[in-house]
Amino acid sequence: MKTRIIQNEPEPDATPTAGPDRSTNIAARMARWSAHHRKIAIFGWLGCVIAVFAIGNFVVGQKLIVFETSGPGESGRANEIIYNDFKQPAGESVLVQSETLTASDPAFRATVQAVIAGVSNLDAVAKVESPFDTENSGLVSDDRKSVLVPMEIKGLSDDAADKIDPVVARVKELQNAHPEFTIGSFGESTGKEVNAAFFDDLKKAGLYSIPLTLIILLVAFGALVAAGIPLLLGLTAVLGAMGLVAIISQVLPMSDAVAAIILLIGLAVGVDYTMFYLKREREERAAGRSEEAALEAAAATSGRSVLISGLTVLVAMAGMFFTRDAGFISFGIATMTVVAVAMLGSLTVLPALLSKLGDNVDRLRVPFVHRLRRDDGEGRIWGAIIDRVLRHPIVSVVLAGGLLVAIAFPAYQLKTAQPSIDTYPQKFLVTYNRLKAAFPGTENTAQVVIKATNVDSTAVNEAIGQLRWRALDSGVMNEPIDVDVNAAKTVAVVNIPTEGNGSDATSEQALATLRNEIIPPTLGTLTGAEVAVTGNAAYAKDFADQMKTAIPLVFGFVLLFAFVLMLVSFRSIVIATKAVLLNLLSVAAAYGVLVLVFQHGWGKGLLGFEFTGGIDPFLPILLFVILFGLSMDYHVFILSRIREGYDRGMGTDAAIAHGIKSTAGVVTSAAIVMVGVFCIFGALQAMIFKQFGVGLAAAILIDATIIRGILLPASMKLLGEWNWYLPKWLEWLPRLEHEKQSAAPPVLAP
Repeated sequence: MKTRIIQNEPEPDATPTAGPDRSTNIAARMARWSAHHRKIAIFGWLGCVIAVFAIGNFVVGQKLIVFETSGPGESGRANEIIYNDFKQPAGESVLVQSETLTASDPAFRATVQAVIAGVSNLDAVAKVESPFDTENSGLVSDDRKSVLVPMEIKGLSDDAADKIDPVVARVKELQNAHPEFTIGSFGESTGKEVNAAFFDDLKKAGLYSIPLTLIILLVAFGALVAAGIPLLLGLTAVLGAMGLVAIISQVLPMSDAVAAIILLIGLAVGVDYTMFYLKREREERAAGRSEEAALEAAAATSGRSVLISGLTVLVAMAGMFFTRDAGFISFGIATMTVVAVAMLGSLTVLPALLSKLGDNVDRLRVPFVHRLRRDDGEGRIWGAIIDRVLRHPIVSVVLAGGLLVAIAFPAYQLKTAQPSIDTYPQKFLVTYNRLKAAFPGTENTAQVVIKATNVDSTAVNEAIGQLRWRALDSGVMNEPIDVDVNAAKTVAVVNIPTEGNGSDATSEQALATLRNEIIPPTLGTLTGAEVAVTGNAAYAKDFADQMKTAIPLVFGFVLLFAFVLMLVSFRSIVIATKAVLLNLLSVAAAYGVLVLVFQHGWGKGLLGFEFTGGIDPFLPILLFVILFGLSMDYHVFILSRIREGYDRGMGTDAAIAHGIKSTAGVVTSAAIVMVGVFCIFGALQAMIFKQFGVGLAAAILIDATIIRGILLPASMKLLGEWNWYLPKWLEWLPRLEHEKQSAAPPVLAP
């Protein structure tokens, strides 16, 4: 008869707190030190967080990326020339329209002259052009019922936002003085409003995320003290990471959007790690262990899971370095920093807090909610689901896998597109939409940059003249084509309106025509001149080309190292392979949701947008590394619990059922926190936030339910003992403990 050694379950309070049986993994040793040095751990943590945040944000400040000097390809070179050699002033345009009069009518001309006079005497305005001058014929619409009055703002373009308010106020005064006309401004003022809305979104996300997280944690733990601990750790991790990132930015400048990434990821992983740890400690206490023994067990198990999942997230985030893009690199540094801080806090200050509080962690209980909480971690609903999944594993795999494949299928249609101005909140685009209707084909502009010894020479002027007529003859470029020259006469910028919105096929055709057919026989013949094309369409094309070479490197790096980490952690080539495949399926489903929502328009009324043009080029890679990292949190936590049961003598089926049922509550609660926070971002105005929030929320929801609750147990059931297969040639891998139980005498079981 086949027998197997099964370890007896320890009696209450039987887990030793000293001696050779104590866990020796690094997480347990860190927890043990923190528990015996509470004041140093707690006050040292708070002091470090406050000091780093203050130094980073109030002493050194965050240094931002100069995107004009860090762009990809040809457009990047063009933007760098403009930035370094041609400090172009900021601009603003006033649109004057009439429903009945034309630009030839005296009343219309008088109103336009009043607008010119009204803005010309403002201190912030350097120059105003008249649409009635011969060279400015392109400033009058074809139906002659609309005219544009462009102006330049004095000083550097970086300071224009601080000077534009008087211009906006004067335009409003002119509108009130001429109610029979429509008068509105567009340009620098629009950019200022959009930027203000962007940072208002960040503030709203922070304000809404914290109370929502606290409410979910109150339901999960049933006590205010227990609910406050994960939130406290998450917030301190966010604050500490923001300070560290500001310091790091002095060497590696950051994107202005890293604050959103830090808040999102910091709150998510900080709460996750703390919940894993705290829930396990509460379970051990409910099982009858002493406070010290419960903390020891939680440190040896959940603490180890936090360490492994944190390292996996760090590896995934490091994949962004392979993009060679300043924005991605800054996101990678920011996410790695906040994950490392949250992981360190979970392994140090959290054990100290739990050791200090003991059973007082359940103080300030929430009426009714606390009664519903089960300290053994068993989820009633998930327990019933898991039982059925394990009884019918083939049906479960077919149904769940088929559903995810169906959701992921639209991902093959994924199209990236640089967000155009049309994706901004429509309340900022009233004048722009009128301008676009009155002057079709002018909303998307390509800039041809010429750098030479003297751009005012006859040869350059003749080449620009040929460029102009060839562009107009192409059928995809329009008037008004204007030329700006810097004071040193070394750089000229030719602004050419093109067909399309900057992200569609028409824009791509216009760009290809300009770069490949028009410039070579014109400006391309100039000796010693540097010529480059930039603009929205050019940047999108160059960025996409750069990503084509980066994506295989990023994906390969993340998949390989995640596989190796899982292989070493669980000593199973099957577990490691399956973890990678399931995470890939989760990411593919998230891509499918993004395509359905933001390309096919499913739910756009609910999310409050009309047009996107495609998925932001940053998102596919950013979502992949973040989702792959976050998905590993749940995978490592659940598999660690399954492996614990198996190592203690449970059969594979029993270990699967026990591991998933006992972690269902905390995984569900952690997932709800993540999904809630990500949904807040999905409801914000900026399109990048909408897409980011929807993609993350969909992926985490899918991962915590279909992947972890159905596909994982069903596939493990089907594989049976093969789950733990390790080839003989890999037996040299180190053995990492999953839980160090007391040395109770073993018994033989049939």
